[in-house]
This record gives sequence, structure tokens and C-alpha cells, in this order.
Amino acid sequence: MDSYYNLLIAWLVLCIAAGTFLLFKTAPYGRYLRKGWGFLVPSRLGWILFESPPVFLMITFFLLYSDQSLIQIVFLSIWLIHYINRSFIWPLKAKISGKPMPLLIIFMALVFNAINVYLQGNWIFVYGEYSSSWLTSNCFIVGTLIFIIGLYINVTSDNILIALRKNNEEEYSIPKGFLFNKISSPNYLGEMIEWLGWAIMTWSLAGLVFFFWTVANLLPRAIANHKWYKKEFENYPSNRKAIIPYLF
Repeated sequence: MDSYYNLLIAWLVLCIAAGTFLLFKTAPYGRYLRKGWGFLVPSRLGWILFESPPVFLMITFFLLYSDQSLIQIVFLSIWLIHYINRSFIWPLKAKISGKPMPLLIIFMALVFNAINVYLQGNWIFVYGEYSSSWLTSNCFIVGTLIFIIGLYINVTSDNILIALRKNNEEEYSIPKGFLFNKISSPNYLGEMIEWLGWAIMTWSLAGLVFFFWTVANLLPRAIANHKWYKKEFENYPSNRKAIIPYLF
């Protein structure tokens, strides 16, 4: 148990370092792809390769280490709802053909996902003490509602972007509608809200560290996207914020 918590703390320290680095250097994929990152693979394949392991690894953790209680089944189901969408549904729907991704980025994402599944899976199925009554606890109810809100924002925003690219595959356009009228990256905001909900529903340090990692990865990219839109489009709405409506 001590080694598990030591790894969590080390993972949190690395999260802070990574988030700080990404504020100054945007990860090289998508519109920010640049030379010098080695061998490239198609983005669709890359997304599936590094987002799908959390599906199979978490199921493996469940089968090997859980007592398959109702609350553990519910946690697993919530986890799979996000990752099945992220690893299979979104990559197959998104208009990302012809956009390569560095193999190194895929490898780094694989390492991140493996460590994250290890930390979340161990807590949910091994170290965490949850009874069926947890399903009616304030933490679980509030956390689940927050997760659902975040998932709705994330998926709805993704669908708007996919439709936008479908109508104009060759060039980027200004997204409109829903929360895009207030911020540049509501899809990222939705995902951050999802994992905040996870942290609350599990009421765990593991969940909280995952939420911090989500912010460390997505907040810098949301800021970069906002700057990119403002630079790319002279008519970009001046009232839009980067990630938090009316504030930031």
C-alpha cells in the first residue's frame, strides 16, 4: 500500500512538471504537428492504439482483482463509457484522415494510460473499500451527475467539430453553437468535468490525481487553441474565452 501511495505522489509531481512544460510547448499532433518528432503514423490509427488499452486493461483488472460487486461493476461501466467513445467511436467518426501523428507521441500516451489504469484500477478493485451503499452516497450521486454533464459537453462539442470538418474538410473553420459561443474548447472542458466527477464519485486521491493530469494535458492545449483561432481568423469572436465561460 505504501508503494502505491508513493507512486501516486510521484505521479502527481510529474503531472505538475508536465503541465508546466505544456504551457510553453504544445504537444506536436493535430494542427500543431511539426518536424523533428520521428516516424509518423495515421492519426486515426494512433488514437485507437493509445486510447483503447484503458478499455482492455481495466476490464482485465476487474476480472483478475475485483470481487465483482455491484459498485465495482458500476465504476467499470462508467470508465468504459468514456473510453469506448474515445478509443473507437470518436476516431472512426472524426475527419482526421491525412493527419499523421508521431509514433513517439503514441508511445508516450500508451505509457501514460498504462500507469493511469494501474493507479485507478488498483484503487477501485483492490485498495478502495466500497459497499453497495456507496451508490446512494452524496459523493457518488454528485460525482456521477458531474460526470454525465461533462460527458454530454464533451460528446456534443466533438460532434459539432466533426460536422464542421465534414462540411469543410480542407480547411479549419470557426466552430459555432452550443458552448462554442462562449469558449474555444468546450470539448476539453467537458472532459475535465468528466474526470472531476470521477474524482468525486470515487472520493479518492487516485481519482483526484487523474483529474489533475487531465487539466495538465488539456488546459495548455485549450489555451493554445484559443491563441491559434485568434491568430488564424481576424473575425474570431472577441468575447470567447479559452476554456471557462466569461472567465478564462
